[in-house]
Amino acid sequence: MLHIVLIEPEIPQNAGNIIRTCAVTGSKLYMVKPLGFSLDDKHYKRAGLDYFDKSNITIVDSFSELRKFLKGIPMYFATTKAQKKYTDISYTGDVAICFGRESYGISEDILKQNYNNCIRIPMKENLRSLNLSNSVAIIIYEALRQNNFAGLETIGHLTGRKED
Repeated sequence: MLHIVLIEPEIPQNAGNIIRTCAVTGSKLYMVKPLGFSLDDKHYKRAGLDYFDKSNITIVDSFSELRKFLKGIPMYFATTKAQKKYTDISYTGDVAICFGRESYGISEDILKQNYNNCIRIPMKENLRSLNLSNSVAIIIYEALRQNNFAGLETIGHLTGRKED
């Protein structure tokens, strides 16, 4: 199973979009406090639409508490400061992928302690970063691709509806 971790997310719309991505991929989501928004925020709820009850979400008080939840599960840390690309990792079995807050990323202390497990999404030089929800989607789908999209519907079917 993929475990997606948002460390101190700040933007409710990003968190809502990530909830939708986790729901459709069967990924478990952890959000580490402090959150930069209320769970009652209208933008958070709007972005998550009707996927909240289809999601597996855990709110944790701290990164050390998160470590207890994910004990024994390999953890990777998405950051622009990494040497390894996200495609250099073999995502097999239970794997946790951590993402930092939108304004700053993951703290330097956490990155230094876990530098061998830091990964990056390649992008043009001198540009700061991608949107958080886009970054999560890119890495989730690479992990799923490596596992032949196990457990997901991979063939669509026409229903005859006008929208299709």
